[in-house]
Amino acid sequence: MEILVVSNVGKAYKRYARKWSRVREWLTDKPNHEKNWVLRDLNFSVNRGESVGILGVNGAGKSTLLKIITGTTQPTTGSVTIHGRVAALLELGMGFHPDFTGRQNIFIAGQLLGLRSDEIAANMNNIEAFAEIGDYIDRPVRTYSSGMQMRLAFSVATAVRPDVLIVDEALSVGDAYFQAKCFQRIAYFKEQGMTLLLVSHSPGDVVKHCERAILLKDGRIEQDGSSRSVTNVYLDELFGRKKDIGTQSSVVAEDSAQKLVSGGNLDVFHTRPGYHKQEHRWGHGGAVILDYIFSSNGEDYSSRLESNSVTDFYFKVRFESDFDSVVPGFLIKTLEGIFLYGTNSFVSTGEEESISVSAGEIKIFQFSLPLSLNEGHYMVSFGISSGLPLQELTPLDRRYDALMINIGRPQKFWGIVDLKASFHCHESKSEAFVA
Repeated sequence: MEILVVSNVGKAYKRYARKWSRVREWLTDKPNHEKNWVLRDLNFSVNRGESVGILGVNGAGKSTLLKIITGTTQPTTGSVTIHGRVAALLELGMGFHPDFTGRQNIFIAGQLLGLRSDEIAANMNNIEAFAEIGDYIDRPVRTYSSGMQMRLAFSVATAVRPDVLIVDEALSVGDAYFQAKCFQRIAYFKEQGMTLLLVSHSPGDVVKHCERAILLKDGRIEQDGSSRSVTNVYLDELFGRKKDIGTQSSVVAEDSAQKLVSGGNLDVFHTRPGYHKQEHRWGHGGAVILDYIFSSNGEDYSSRLESNSVTDFYFKVRFESDFDSVVPGFLIKTLEGIFLYGTNSFVSTGEEESISVSAGEIKIFQFSLPLSLNEGHYMVSFGISSGLPLQELTPLDRRYDALMINIGRPQKFWGIVDLKASFHCHESKSEAFVA
């Protein structure tokens, strides 16, 4: 069942060329402005119980869209239909009066969210307990830190389960403990059928908490699909995408790392065992990742890698320009797109020594690590960037989700990563009771 329908929504703001243009428009009753469209032709629907992430670079129109959905801003064109009660965390402290106490603001903000006074009073103790701000509940909100405001705002917004919860980056100001607490409550409400709209600049958060994502670009919907695929496209928007690098003729797969080192300079990446043809490739150019090999227990391209076994990942790069410093990188994700582990040459070695390259040069990079993961399939990504490790890096060629590996494990555990816990049972030193 659809709980939210956005139909042909557009939003434009008036832009005046001169400071007196607005006055002239009032006096003459003739338009004297240009329209600056921040949203155009948005059409999508969200089903009850669905979790949808909203992504986009700054200025894409994310916050404007959420304000239209919540009714704090009216669309210039189109309409929004919502079936149910909406709770929103759009701006930190929105609905709070700085000179009123936290307790007074609970009633004000709660009523803005559509709650009755008796509902707010009945939930006051639960709101206080969840926010955990102590005596500050009876102090003016202007004395609160940003984290304390977020704690109180989230506690009020979720005091009674809403039909739709909208969160716009508000949780990013909270500490890790309270963020985890908030997402636990969100997960509980989702099980009860709550719909979630989450705006975040963290692709990992969107993948983890949302099954679906919508990418906005220049006020329009660029992509609407699974959160894993949409977050990959979002990374393009952040770093810029390179034109597709053409592959060359297929060659027979080589069997050893030594042959990889001594091989040619053709792009044979796509011919290797484990290659994932839905890889996401992007970068600014200047380098091409040509080939890879992974090896464990003396076997190359093994169809099953044993959990906790050390595996060597090699990838070959041909450089098309000179660079004073390049940084190779490595990343493992779940099939759902959750980032499990990422590193680069600097993080793995702790050495700031630059890797310089010349145009036409080919280098082989190797990352070796124990795959301490639960049984299942995982995605591996390779990347090469230019720049200094502790400064901004420029992606040259990145091949996201480029190969799929299968981890086997005789005894499963709960979760994804093996943290290698130990266990001991200690006997009591006290004397036995004698009747």
